[in-house]
Amino acid sequence: MASPALSQASTAFENDAPQGHDDHKDIKKATLQRAKEAATSRDILLFLIAFRILNALSIRTFFQPDEYYQSLEPAWKIAFGPNSGAWITWEWRNQLRSAIHPAIFAAVYCLSAQLSELLQFSPHVRDELFLAAPKVTQAVIAALGDYYTWRLGDRVYGNASNEAWAAPVDKYGLREDQKPDQAEELAKCVLESDESGAGKRSMAYRLCRCLLLAALACVLRPTNVLIWICLSCFSLWKSSASGKLLKLPWTTGNLWIHITSAAHGPATRRERMFLVLEAAICGSIVLTISATADRLYYQQWTFPPLRFLYFNLARSLSVHYGRNDWHYYLSQGYPLLLTTFLPFAIVGLYQSLFPQAATKRLLLLTTLLTTNLLLSYLTTQAHQPAPLTTLTYLRSRASSSSHNNPITISFLTPCHSTPWRSHLLRSPLTLKAWALPCEPPLHLPSSQHPAYKDEADEFYASPANWIKRHLGRPPKSLTEQRARMGALESVGGVGWDGDVAGVGEQQLGGGEVAGVFGGKGREGGRKDKGREGGRKDKGKGVRKRVWTAYLVFFGQLEGEMRGVLRGSGYGVCWRGWNGWGNEDWRRRGGMVVWCLDEGEKARWKEEEERIEAEGREGWKGWRRLVEW
Repeated sequence: MASPALSQASTAFENDAPQGHDDHKDIKKATLQRAKEAATSRDILLFLIAFRILNALSIRTFFQPDEYYQSLEPAWKIAFGPNSGAWITWEWRNQLRSAIHPAIFAAVYCLSAQLSELLQFSPHVRDELFLAAPKVTQAVIAALGDYYTWRLGDRVYGNASNEAWAAPVDKYGLREDQKPDQAEELAKCVLESDESGAGKRSMAYRLCRCLLLAALACVLRPTNVLIWICLSCFSLWKSSASGKLLKLPWTTGNLWIHITSAAHGPATRRERMFLVLEAAICGSIVLTISATADRLYYQQWTFPPLRFLYFNLARSLSVHYGRNDWHYYLSQGYPLLLTTFLPFAIVGLYQSLFPQAATKRLLLLTTLLTTNLLLSYLTTQAHQPAPLTTLTYLRSRASSSSHNNPITISFLTPCHSTPWRSHLLRSPLTLKAWALPCEPPLHLPSSQHPAYKDEADEFYASPANWIKRHLGRPPKSLTEQRARMGALESVGGVGWDGDVAGVGEQQLGGGEVAGVFGGKGREGGRKDKGREGGRKDKGKGVRKRVWTAYLVFFGQLEGEMRGVLRGSGYGVCWRGWNGWGNEDWRRRGGMVVWCLDEGEKARWKEEEERIEAEGREGWKGWRRLVEW
């Protein structure tokens, strides 16, 4: 008979053996699960990058000027120098913007130029590369934002939860060439602030990364400070969040229990000091990098966030570009940001107030999916395509130009209605252009701002009178136009591209000199009068422009332009469809190009006759007619 001690030992061994085997199986299963999750994360990231790139390359519409004038135009100048023809707006001439953001796209342009030269691309392929490279760069940045939003949802709601897949992927809003918001990084750090032991090092790393991105976001757009102040205040309060994996009896399944403590309390003094110290270190690093980049670009020490706040708040110059109604965020802001997610937000708010409310989810999801597809097509293919298609046409006309015979273009449109050198893609020696500026009243006191009118406002107040004062009699032939332009250029009287520095900038500090990045710094109070728009008539103070071979304007202005150009050599050379409507009356009616080239006018007349003939044949011709 076995002794009781041996019996107890045998029983313990028999009970421990299966348990050790189960632990080994659990470890193996957990390892396989982590590998599967890593593969899933990688696949999701690759899918988002592919989707964003496809989306970026398929967009055919114009969104807003900041896509180009706050990123690509300064980047073009950094990459190819101050004489590359980039349009530099007043914000950059007065150091309101950080040079970090356009420097990213400048590097993309430089790499594209080197690649084109190395592989000896044709001009057409080179143009397509310069157009696509910034889009692909922004697509990758947007995909990373989508990916980390999904990861945040996955961490908050648990693995394989439906909520994690509800991260909004905006097909249209993130097309702009600017930094994506990284608020989810700080949220992750706040949610994980209770980790201890070996997790502290990981938490510190994530907090440092989060604060670096937050500081960068504030440097690029100072108004982001308001968002990050709120989130930083939340991080000073801690909440307990944990979970436990329970094995279900008599089954092979597991159940994850997510536990969030309802107890909230202030952070300890040590935690506050740690957060403040990390914020100071990370903020100092970003400010040092930003100050160095701005010093190289502007050729002087400056702090753009402070100047941004001074010009837009203290001097109220942002009011020059419009003022929103008090109900803007409710009537426009949230609907524009949420788009098809707005119904979900309304339903969620309603259910939080009335928990027993029921929703017919299938019908709602079907309706939202259909609406989202229609909105995606409208915003990316059909609403305002003319600014881009028009520049494609003009760029093709410039393919045969040369230094001795450059193509010349004038844009009689609201300011910044089209991209500029980043889409014209031609040297200012072979393609010369000017447009109507809309500089704010930098030289006037605040009391005189309401009465101020920029050059675009003056033009649309009376196009015929403006043309008479600034351009004079239109030429009757291309030869006459070139002769007039040559006479003005011989005395330095023509202002091309963004050469619109007016009275306001003169009073703020005078001329500019080239910087290391191709930027411009101030040059000792020198006054560079008369640069805006070319030449002034002495005694009258009237700026002189010059007639160009191509005139670009919107269709709503065509009736008046026909009267102004009657008897001249100008005629229709091209039309670009611009959608089914526009909120700005000045941009309605499509985009029209008139020119002096007899061959172009004859070609367009034949094209119109062909379109009209096809229109009689049926719906194919109608589609072609609508496209034009």
